[in-house]
Amino acid sequence: MNASMLSGRAVRERILGLLDAPPAVPDFAPGYLDLLPPSEEAPPSLAQRVMESAFLPQIYERVWRPVGFNLAKGWPIGPDTAQEHALARTWLGLGAERPNANVLDVACGPGNVTRALASGVGEDGLVVGLDLAEGMLARAARDTADPRVGYVRGDAVDLPFRDGSFDAVCCFGALYLIDDPWRALDSMVRVLRPGGRLVVLTSRRPGLPLGRLGGRAIAEVSGLRLFGDGEITGFLRTSGFEEIRQRRYPAMQMVGATRT
Repeated sequence: MNASMLSGRAVRERILGLLDAPPAVPDFAPGYLDLLPPSEEAPPSLAQRVMESAFLPQIYERVWRPVGFNLAKGWPIGPDTAQEHALARTWLGLGAERPNANVLDVACGPGNVTRALASGVGEDGLVVGLDLAEGMLARAARDTADPRVGYVRGDAVDLPFRDGSFDAVCCFGALYLIDDPWRALDSMVRVLRPGGRLVVLTSRRPGLPLGRLGGRAIAEVSGLRLFGDGEITGFLRTSGFEEIRQRRYPAMQMVGATRT
């Protein structure tokens, strides 16, 4: 048996050890642990249908994300993708500060952020990417060779992990797509240990007189939610977080904090 097979088995065993209710017969056949039944109903919003389409995983990392996100962050003035990933690792306390961390990437898509986070953990670290879309996870598993990374198909609103099982949790470019983002954030808080760090990159509603009306119009048409500058930070503050940080961009915001 080769080293990659041994590493893959170790990652699977570690993921199963983090689950609140491990399945009797774990299904890793697609290249990830599938904890949900097959998708049968069409996603309710236009944005969710696009994210779960078969075509998007093919262009997501090279076209969709770098172009769309960089424009939303104010390109060419705002940070590019590499700078965004580096900032995420710093805010999550990865690297020398926490080399063997357990890290969760919620709504990981094709795994681009998941793999970037893995570069900030040591040999005994673990990065788990979770998503609902089978096509995204299939692409993520196919493109990932790092022995510290594994993927799970699950629900971001009801994360399948034990309380306090992760040292760091992030959710990049997805919170605005989730039907109940506050329940999703509650779930992220639950699986984060005390002293652990949370980082969210999400949409931002411009602070203009018509910003709220414009945000509602966009939400009705596309299903995308635009968050005000104080919504995510306010949630974290009332949830007992400290060291709250926020960077605002034209149409996005990055928020990080430490759980007390």
